[in-house]
Parts: sequence; C-alpha cells; structure tokens
Amino acid sequence: MFGLSDVSIRPRDLDCSLAGGFVVFEGKVRDNSMGKSVLAIEYEAFSDMAVQEGENLLAEAIERYGLIAAEAEHRTGKLLVGETAVWIAVAAPHRKEAFAACEFIIDEIKKRVPIWKKEHFADGDSGWVHCYEPAE
Repeated sequence: MFGLSDVSIRPRDLDCSLAGGFVVFEGKVRDNSMGKSVLAIEYEAFSDMAVQEGENLLAEAIERYGLIAAEAEHRTGKLLVGETAVWIAVAAPHRKEAFAACEFIIDEIKKRVPIWKKEHFADGDSGWVHCYEPAE
C-alpha cells in the first residue's frame, strides 16, 4: 500500500509472523540544506499518478526482494522541521532483503513518484528542489 497524506504520518507495525526481518525508515524534515537554515518544506504531488506509481514500485520491490509486505506513505503540504515527510516499512524472511528493499523503495520514490519539494529558508528565500538540475 502506498499513500499520500496531508496530515501527520502515524508510523505503524507490519503484522507478519512469517517475517524475520523488519525495516522501517522515516525521512524527517531537517533544519538545514546547502548550508542554509530551513524553516519548513512544502510537498506537492500529482496525486493519482503518485499513488499509482508508488503502488507499482512497492509491487516491484515485493517481487525483486521476496518481501512479505511493503508499505509507504508520503506527506503533502507544508511540514515543519522534525516532521516525518516519508515513512516506509518492509517485512521479509531475512534482514538483508528487508534493508535492500527499503533502500530501493526510498530511492525509487525520489526518482519515479511525481512529488515536488520546496524548501523555505530562514532568510526568507524559498525554492523548488532539483527543479533545474536532476538529483544525484
């Protein structure tokens, strides 16, 4: 399950008695970027396409890594420093696959899911991230 939320993400446990490896990742808004103080981050998404592509990449991760379960949720709207921007949970028979799948999922969300991030800085400046150049 992949979802978008305009309210705080509430982490939850995956209930999978067949799994030996569980990995949860939370990406939080940090207080600095490129040497500048950050006050907030704003996310916008093309909702229907984002959910569909998110579901596709979770299905791909389940198949590729032999997962028992995978879920992810991404925030939209304005988030303050310390808030959770993205949450991912995977369950696999073993830890190696769980860690690899979690890393794959966050990397693919950043590449494939149409979600845009705007940083708001303490100096009053703001700007969309990777709007003019691709992410590394």
